[in-house]
Amino acid sequence: MQFKECVMQRYATKKFDGRTIPDAKVNELLELVRYAPSALNLQPWKIKIVTDKKTKESLRQASNDQEQITTCSHLLVFCADADYESLIKRLGDLMKKNHVPMDMVTMITEMATGFVAGMSLEQRKAWSQAQTYLALGNALNGAKSLGFDSCPMGGFNPAAYSQILKIPINLTPVMLCPIGYAADTSKPKIRYALDELVF
Repeated sequence: MQFKECVMQRYATKKFDGRTIPDAKVNELLELVRYAPSALNLQPWKIKIVTDKKTKESLRQASNDQEQITTCSHLLVFCADADYESLIKRLGDLMKKNHVPMDMVTMITEMATGFVAGMSLEQRKAWSQAQTYLALGNALNGAKSLGFDSCPMGGFNPAAYSQILKIPINLTPVMLCPIGYAADTSKPKIRYALDELVF
């Protein structure tokens, strides 16, 4: 499927048919997400994958009782990571492991350190959240390209998710992406005209 077709055919699926996506397909999707862009390549996100039926039922109550949560095959919980000291160290180690010249490693890690030095914790969280949306975009269009459906969801209680899923304190759930096979049908896309978006 061409990228344009993925964009035009993708829609926010409200109900899935309960079928399980094969692991190989889910792994293909996660590879597409793994290659999402991020500022300075810090990749400040983690994804919690939920497939257990009882857990999804618990999460549904923390998701405004939306049935995508319990009818999907896999629930991807996108979490923003605001622990930039660890992120910068991890990136430096990854660059060294991939034989990036040390002067480049030093330049990138020092640039990243300087960039976050003046940020408050709230600013760090907001920046990580914005970066996490880039990964979510790959998940949404990637799912359609692989033959299944998805739904971006912001209507949930992050604190409840953190508690139920025992998510580490440095991670904040920011978006949900249930994936599966649609049991509903898409409606025509309604978007603003281009001249209302571009100036």
